Amino acid sequence: MATAAIPKIATESLGHGIDENNKGRAAIKTQFLTTKEQFHEFLDSGGNGPTSDKASHDAGPTETAENCLEEPQKKKMKGDPDEAERMGKQDSKRMRGQNKSRPHMKPNSYDNRRLCPSIIQERETKCVYGDKCKFFHDVAEYMASKPADVGDHCYLYDTFGKCQYGLSCRFARAHVSFKNLVNEERVKQMEGRASVRNSLDKDLQWRLRKKMVPFKASDTYLKSIFKDRNKEPCWKKDTTVENADDCCPAEVPSESSDQKNPQEPLNEGTEVIQGKSPVKTIGPLTDADVIKLRQCEKKQVDFKDKLYLAPLTTCGNLPFRRICKRFGADITCGEMAMCTNLLQGQSSEWALLKRHESEDLFGVQVEGCFPDTMTRCAELLNRNIDVDFVDINSGCPIDLVYKKGGGCGLMTRTNKFELIIRGMNSVLDVPLTVKIRTGVQEKTNIAHKLIPQMKTWGVSMITLHGRSREQRYTKSADWDYINTCAQLASPIPLFGNGDILSYDDAMKARETNVSGVMLARGALIKPWIFTEIKERRDWDISSSERLDVLRDFTHYGLEHWGSDTQGLEKTRNFLLEWLSFMCRYIPVGVLERVPQKINERPPYYLGRDYLESLMASQHVGDWIKISEMLLGPVPKNFNFLPKHKANAYK
Repeated sequence: MATAAIPKIATESLGHGIDENNKGRAAIKTQFLTTKEQFHEFLDSGGNGPTSDKASHDAGPTETAENCLEEPQKKKMKGDPDEAERMGKQDSKRMRGQNKSRPHMKPNSYDNRRLCPSIIQERETKCVYGDKCKFFHDVAEYMASKPADVGDHCYLYDTFGKCQYGLSCRFARAHVSFKNLVNEERVKQMEGRASVRNSLDKDLQWRLRKKMVPFKASDTYLKSIFKDRNKEPCWKKDTTVENADDCCPAEVPSESSDQKNPQEPLNEGTEVIQGKSPVKTIGPLTDADVIKLRQCEKKQVDFKDKLYLAPLTTCGNLPFRRICKRFGADITCGEMAMCTNLLQGQSSEWALLKRHESEDLFGVQVEGCFPDTMTRCAELLNRNIDVDFVDINSGCPIDLVYKKGGGCGLMTRTNKFELIIRGMNSVLDVPLTVKIRTGVQEKTNIAHKLIPQMKTWGVSMITLHGRSREQRYTKSADWDYINTCAQLASPIPLFGNGDILSYDDAMKARETNVSGVMLARGALIKPWIFTEIKERRDWDISSSERLDVLRDFTHYGLEHWGSDTQGLEKTRNFLLEWLSFMCRYIPVGVLERVPQKINERPPYYLGRDYLESLMASQHVGDWIKISEMLLGPVPKNFNFLPKHKANAYK
């Protein structure tokens, strides 16, 4: 894209940048500052139209500064008594961190005239629905009504030698001449390669829906702890055994003390121990139906000194994780999945567990609030998917999860929490990790009380987000408290999470006792942060390089969700969700003070070229313009509102 000339903006009234000591405002170099009106006028003109200097000259210093730093209505914070008294009954409608009433258009609603799958997949047999089929069977008629292609090259055809979406592909002219073309040489090269794993098997889905999947190990555990509800759970009766080293050999009772008739010869390996001992035989086999793995026999994962990409709801999809892996992320984790939905065989929930071949250290995160469902879910995952660890989300702050007792709610329900961790650990062959917050209430930290207990429950790693549920993101993460908790967790690794947006932030975090850092919003704002941390530098990435990153995301999205209209619009939707975070990035060359802080709101500024200015816009219409550069025009009646409306600025 050609670099547009940046108009000269009057800056006499803007002073010399933003005061570095003015908390909550990013320090931008004076020559890049502008006003809200001039900023949007510049973008609307495509970077070529005239920009009036009159607004800057006529406005006084105070007025101009206000225009540059205009902020949305301040959020109503939970727990503010003055606000509650002032608002009265309206307090129940406080602004939250999600746009719950946002308009939502399903991607398939943009594709009303669809081709029959039997034609797309080129089946030899006719459509089983015959005349009752609601899709097109006439290829010529479909091609005449199909929306225009959005590009000359199909990423799927170029990569795999064949596009499985055939005639319905929105890049079909690259591989279709009224018949889907195949690059035989490329197909042979890709033959036998499974780039994505952990797909839901149709037979397993049917058995889950019919409740025909056995959970032998889970049922054994659940029966043992709820055998007699009036008594203490059986695993609490013998604390010595529970706290003993699993790797130590068990003592075998002597013959003289246990055998009634020591002179009677017995066959080797079949010595019967009399009495109330739970083990009835001595030898390589026992009478137990399920032999529990000892902790030392489980798969071991070295978490220390690794960069962990957080399991981000909505935005932490597989294409985004591929981008972060390319920039240097070490550990990736799937989006939060509800355990009950997984047990019901819901396809949309199982899709969150998919793993790309580039994810060499990958885990899945599950959420639940009851020992039975969480233990069964862990056993189900242990048998059917390929993961390196399973994570329990006990830090989710959203009301939907918290009010059911899950997420942060588990931190205050320690009995249930303990049963869940012990149960899942008993049926898993891989490490079990936990993600928590400092606490639920803003001024009441409880993580330091939980961590010593979790060490005895069987947790292999803990991730601590340095904020409480009520704080959300408007206040800085408490790294001093994270450091204290890391000392308590030793020797179990504890990862810190919160406010890391630069190499400098990561190095300060590593000065504490944490074993590693987790990146969440920082990775959404600038996924190249992993490269910055590993190469120990601030990367002044250009707008064209950032556009290439977005282009790669769309390619991965078309591969993951499909290159037909439905898949293309789903890719666009997730791209726009990501842009709602990425627009907060301030280029290094524009900053007066490096590095950028995650809670600093940028004033209105013009970038070093038109594309850089466009990417700095926080207007939805400008995000849509960027998506149209990569995925073609949006459909008619298209609308979008991001899922997360929390700006996280002070």
